[in-house]
Amino acid sequence: MRKNNSANKKMEDLVGKLATTYKGDSGINFIDASNLPVRAKILEILDLLTELLFPGYTGKRTVTKSNINFIIGDILCQVCTDLCEQVERAYQYQCRMDKCDGCDCRTMAEDVTQHLLSQLPKIRKLLKGDVGAAFDGDPAAKSYEEIVISYPCIMAIATYRIAHELYLKEVPLIPRIMTECAHARTGIDIHPGAKIGKNFFIDHGTGVVIGETTVIGDNVKIYQGATLGALSFPKDERGKIIKGGKRHPTIEDNVTIYAEATILGDVTIGKNAVIGGNVWIKESVSAGVTVTTPHSDLVYKKNETTT
Repeated sequence: MRKNNSANKKMEDLVGKLATTYKGDSGINFIDASNLPVRAKILEILDLLTELLFPGYTGKRTVTKSNINFIIGDILCQVCTDLCEQVERAYQYQCRMDKCDGCDCRTMAEDVTQHLLSQLPKIRKLLKGDVGAAFDGDPAAKSYEEIVISYPCIMAIATYRIAHELYLKEVPLIPRIMTECAHARTGIDIHPGAKIGKNFFIDHGTGVVIGETTVIGDNVKIYQGATLGALSFPKDERGKIIKGGKRHPTIEDNVTIYAEATILGDVTIGKNAVIGGNVWIKESVSAGVTVTTPHSDLVYKKNETTT
């Protein structure tokens, strides 16, 4: 009995110490913040939206020509209800942060939800081009179905194209939740604020980073490990980072960026340029130029055989 009392006392002390760390804190705990969007629910919605973009690809629903309209309508109704609730929570969070009491968060959420759903045909058209670019750009690809089901770039790009529409409507939190989910699943990190054109292909993909103010034109191909990032941020007189403004590269049409290339800052890579692997670029590159690093001196030595 005495041992149990001692253990209970230690547990009570621990509870008190941990609870004390929450007082006056914000940002890393969500006490009395029921109006925050629910991450797990956002991921469920994202899966439903993906099902609308690639009907039948998850295998969760048997899709046929005779039932396709019913399935589309069923998913749309569920997304409409669930997404509207989560967007409303996101707007309520923003109002709480901004101490705003005059917004009609519900109406704003309904408008944003309808906007995203209305953009799904456009997003599907863009994704068809992205899948086609992957098929044309990868000699190992055997079919469009293989690309949609197995290529990580398609999941990352599809998620980005959904999240980008919400980002344009200034929906808090949810666009980043979506793209960071894709980042975790694929290793491809695309900020929802980036602007990406048609027929976009990321080959292999692991480690690719595309920053918020990046602009990418049509028919661009990027290989694994490439970074379209920012330089060190300027700071104000209090030493805090100054946010905002264009700070990431612009990649024009028909550019190829090979593995582990790093392009930093508000620079422009001109049309039809080729950026070789492992280069480090902080200046603009003219159209039609190929950038590579000098070949290192390789040493070839015949292996000694042992008997």
